[in-house]
Amino acid sequence: MTHAPPDPRLVVHTDLLRPTFGTRLRRYFLTGLVIAAPLAITASVTWWFVNFVDGLVKPLIPTAYWPDAHLPYPVPGFGLIIGLIGLTLLGFLTANFVGRTLIEAGEAILNRMPVVRGLYKGVKQVFETIFSQSGTSFRKVGMVQFPQPGMWSIVFISQEAAPEIAERLPDGDEQIGVFLPCAPNPTTGFFFYLPRREVVEVALSVEEGAKLVMSAGLIQPGEFAPKTTVLASTPPAAA
Repeated sequence: MTHAPPDPRLVVHTDLLRPTFGTRLRRYFLTGLVIAAPLAITASVTWWFVNFVDGLVKPLIPTAYWPDAHLPYPVPGFGLIIGLIGLTLLGFLTANFVGRTLIEAGEAILNRMPVVRGLYKGVKQVFETIFSQSGTSFRKVGMVQFPQPGMWSIVFISQEAAPEIAERLPDGDEQIGVFLPCAPNPTTGFFFYLPRREVVEVALSVEEGAKLVMSAGLIQPGEFAPKTTVLASTPPAAA
């Protein structure tokens, strides 16, 4: 029994489905870029931070105690280590009676300076709020209709409005403060108060919300970055 030859019009040429050398080269380049770029940026930022702290701390230490003075090459991170040890010791000393007394005496002096007083109190309150373990600021993520009804934006929920502010607002409902970050830089944005009923809380962490804003929605919550092997993969040849 003989079979009729296949119709040439229905034959799929697998050579046409295989990517060309230029396409493969481009995919390999993008794969390398995806791997190398985050590592390079992370290393650059870390190196800058270490050198920045070294530049602040090392001038406070006598040159004779620098490792650079006894070694033929510089030792990065020495100032950072000394800074961490110094901050830890400062926190330890502040926990006892003598340390608290010295801190209170120093703050009393700063409170008598007209310009420095307001700056110190404001900066201290911000740091106490951010690093407070019992604080609730920026622990939740929500959505509000902004910049116009029907358009929803990600916000970080802060705290309820103080009585001095809430009593001045026309709406009688509970007012809450929110921070609306800008994309792709979430450190800038808008802070405003609005009724709590207009804030829709979402089950996202602050980190997930920040990633969503920084990526302009490309990195969705719970979504991992695509595997780098996908960029270098080639479509299977047709049978």
